[in-house]
Amino acid sequence: MSKWRHAMSDHITHTWQDDEQLVVVPARHHAHVILLAPLVLAALGVLYSVATNPRFGWPVVWHYLFSPIILGGLLNTLWLTLIAMSLGATLGIVLAVMCISRNPATAGAARLFIWFFRGTPALVQLIFWYNLAALYPSYHLGIPFLAPSLISGSVNDLITPFTAAILGLGLNEGAYMAEIMRAGILSVDRGQADAARALGMTQLIALRRIILPQAMRFIIPPTGNETIGMLKTTSIVSVIALSDLLYSAQSIYSRTFQTIPLLLVASLWYLALTSLFSLAQSRIERRFNRGQAGARG
Repeated sequence: MSKWRHAMSDHITHTWQDDEQLVVVPARHHAHVILLAPLVLAALGVLYSVATNPRFGWPVVWHYLFSPIILGGLLNTLWLTLIAMSLGATLGIVLAVMCISRNPATAGAARLFIWFFRGTPALVQLIFWYNLAALYPSYHLGIPFLAPSLISGSVNDLITPFTAAILGLGLNEGAYMAEIMRAGILSVDRGQADAARALGMTQLIALRRIILPQAMRFIIPPTGNETIGMLKTTSIVSVIALSDLLYSAQSIYSRTFQTIPLLLVASLWYLALTSLFSLAQSRIERRFNRGQAGARG
């Protein structure tokens, strides 16, 4: 009996060792290849049609792709995206902290701001800021009821198209970033904040050194999506005659009547920029997730 048990034990041991050396090969599904072939053929047909259709005006596209007017509009688009997102992110952090505050007045003011700027379209806000001089033709800064104004001037001179674009896009983005920041802060265990206070840290220092670094891996993905969305949303500033990428293309085809080629020029630049932003976002996400992956491993 003992010999039989010993033989069975050796057989089981060898079987486990053989199983550990097995290479798992996924099953092949030829149906995928059969379904993929028509899609590839259809895609090739569309590409061939687009490339050979003279109405797309590809020579005109390549002629204006690096035009100084287009590149100037592209630079303005990048500046608008950078400044509006910086304003939105800064405002988002402040509003997020206010929302989670125990002071009902502070939390209520932040929620009111978010409710208003998320509830109205960005285009409406942009046009409103651009026409602010219709409500307040001039501005006066000073001590109320005590002395004459120290600084005064025309609102038309103060609210330029670029300023209106920054206010319209930045404040609207701040309302969305506030919700992203708030969700990221709440994703960190509350014990981290309690431990920071036990070490004598103020709320601001704990937020900067403890809470936000841990919340970044939850904040980065939606913030990257918001940045890409902001890059494309800047195209609405063309309604206030600000020379962004789209307005620059419009200024050319309004003279040459080559609408489709110039829209393709703008589309190619938007695609190139969103691809670069997506690549940068994926790398930043991997960097912030590196510590988490190591902890799981």
